[in-house]
Amino acid sequence: MTKGRMKPYTKCPNRTEFQRDRDKIIHSAAFRKLMNKTQVFLSPADESYRTRMTHTLEVTQIARIIARALRLNEDLTEAAALGHDLGHTPFGHAGETIMQECFSKEFTHYRQSLRVVDELERNGKGLNLTYEVRDGILNHTGDSMASTLEGVIVKFADRIAYINHDLDDACRAGIIHKGDIPVELTGILGGGHSERINRMVTSVIDYSTGKNEIGMEKDILDATMKLRVFLFETVYHNPVTQEEERKSKDILARLYYHYVKHPEQMPDPYLRNTAKEPVERCVCDFVAGMTDRFAIEKFNELFIPVIWRGR
Repeated sequence: MTKGRMKPYTKCPNRTEFQRDRDKIIHSAAFRKLMNKTQVFLSPADESYRTRMTHTLEVTQIARIIARALRLNEDLTEAAALGHDLGHTPFGHAGETIMQECFSKEFTHYRQSLRVVDELERNGKGLNLTYEVRDGILNHTGDSMASTLEGVIVKFADRIAYINHDLDDACRAGIIHKGDIPVELTGILGGGHSERINRMVTSVIDYSTGKNEIGMEKDILDATMKLRVFLFETVYHNPVTQEEERKSKDILARLYYHYVKHPEQMPDPYLRNTAKEPVERCVCDFVAGMTDRFAIEKFNELFIPVIWRGR
C-alpha cells in the first residue's frame, strides 16, 4: 500500500503502484541519460568501466536480493533504487560540487533527483511517483533515513555497490592494486570483488532478519566504513582523478555562467521555466541534466574556435 501520489491519477489494472513507478522511471529521459554520466572515471576508452547507469543497476540488484531475503516489498525497493541517482550531475560528484559553488551550497544530487521526478521529467509535468519511492530517492544517502525499510535498504545497497565497484574500477585503471587494500579489511570482508559484496549483503540480511530495522553486523560495518575511507584516500582524492575533476569542474562552471547570461539559448522546458523560477535555478537544472558527452560538446561549441580552412 502507498500513501498516494502528489496529483490525481487513474490506477493501473495490471501493475502495483510501485511497479508502475518502476516503469515510469525506466522509461524516463533522465534514466536513459545515466548511461553517459560518469561514475568515477571520466570518458574511459575501456567501456567496461562503470557509468552512473551500471552503478544504478548494481544498486538495484543488491537491494532486491536484500528485500527478497527479508520478505519486504521488492517492487518498492526496485523503484527507489532505479530512481535514486536520476538527478546526478555529469562528471560524477565533481559536477555536484561545482553546482554547490556556482548555484547553491544547498544543491545535492539526491534533492535534484527528487526535483527531476517531481517537476522536470515529461516536459515539466513530472512522473507523479508515490510518496514511498520519492522518500527513498531523497533519503538514500547522508545522515537522513528513509521512512520505509525498503528505502533504507537502498541506502545500504548504494554504499555496498559503489565501494566495491569503484575499487574494482580503480584496480582496472592501475590507480591501486588489490594488494594495496589493508589486510585487516580483506581478512574480514574478503579479498575479491564478489566475495566482499556477498559478505556485506549477507551481513545486512543476518542483522536485519526479524527486526523492524535495517542494519549491518558491527564487525562488517566497521570494516566496510574503513574500506570506504581507504577508497576516498586512495581513489577519489588521488592526484590523477583530481586533475580530471578540475577539468570537468571548469567545463561546468563555464557552461553555467554562460547560460545564466544567455538563458534564451537553453531549450524548453528550461527556458520556459524562467518565467516562474529564477534563471539560476533553471540553468542549474539544464547543466545538471547534461550527460558528460553533451557537456563537452556544448563547451566545444561555445568556447573552442573552429579552425578556418578556407576553400
